[in-house]
Amino acid sequence: MTDIPAQRLQNQRIAHSDFKTPEAVVSWLGAIQAQDYASAEWSVGARLPGAAQAIVEQAIADQKIIRTWMLRGTLHMVAAADVHWMLALVAPKMLAGNARRYKELELDEPTLMLSNKLLEAHLENGESAERHDLFAMLEEKGIVTKGQRGIHLLQRAAFDGLLSRGITRGGSDVYVALKPPGAQKMTREESLAELAQRYFVSHGPATLQDFAWWTGLSMGDARTGFAAIQSRLNEIKIDGAAYWTAADGAAPDESTYLLPGFDEYVLGYKDRGIVLDPQYANLICPGGNGVFYPTIVHHGQIVGTWKRAVKKGRVTITPTPFVAGAMGDFDVAAQKFAAFVAMDRD
Repeated sequence: MTDIPAQRLQNQRIAHSDFKTPEAVVSWLGAIQAQDYASAEWSVGARLPGAAQAIVEQAIADQKIIRTWMLRGTLHMVAAADVHWMLALVAPKMLAGNARRYKELELDEPTLMLSNKLLEAHLENGESAERHDLFAMLEEKGIVTKGQRGIHLLQRAAFDGLLSRGITRGGSDVYVALKPPGAQKMTREESLAELAQRYFVSHGPATLQDFAWWTGLSMGDARTGFAAIQSRLNEIKIDGAAYWTAADGAAPDESTYLLPGFDEYVLGYKDRGIVLDPQYANLICPGGNGVFYPTIVHHGQIVGTWKRAVKKGRVTITPTPFVAGAMGDFDVAAQKFAAFVAMDRD
């Protein structure tokens, strides 16, 4: 039987990575789930040999990596060169889905456009601002931000390609202006094909349903993108389901990896059963509440969760295996994370 977990570890570059920069990691994956800032940094670091958290953060500060609302309307990191064509592809569906919520919040189009104009002016010339500062500015101009209005105003400006989230400062997100797109543009069909190519090369073996779920696009759009690149992919049939990949295969991977919460190894697929025994699904996302815990991966399978605690400049990494003795060489994997955050382990 084809070792799909081993192929995914290889294709996602969790195993055998030769990337040199954080932005190269993000570009390869297409997009990295990023609603949790520290987790997203480690998603990059886990795929970048010898990476340091400071290097990843600098790439975000330099806008080589952009953190913004993207696939499925959730926060992702994407490479700067990709942000505008991806937004052009996915934002219209997200905005159409938001129409009812805008109406509930009494955010009509003139108010949204005025907010865009004010936010753009406030962040011009390389200025940055924390969320509460932007809300205060909008309030001063007569635009109410209470409740969910404020975050929807910021999200709308992001979908319109005007701003993005930068680094976090003291636990608060910093917003910056998004640089205008370059001259190169792609047709919608070309963008669908490019997104499909990025996904199946970096996330395969995966199904068409996985791709549609990951992007948040309609199944029709997913099929269009997939059809354009299908001839470049290899098909693997398992229990009647078709999985697609650009790779020829991978040897079984016996290594142990510590992955962050929300990592693409979990969130990159609609069906996670190949790498996670369904009986443990509630242990990595309790109650299905949308919060995904950091995971321990061994032999390609998710075999537990882990957490970190920092005290006096030292980090403690505590595993919670699903089954005793199933974690492999946990200490080696834990040391890699400690080196990333530049701390000694307790």
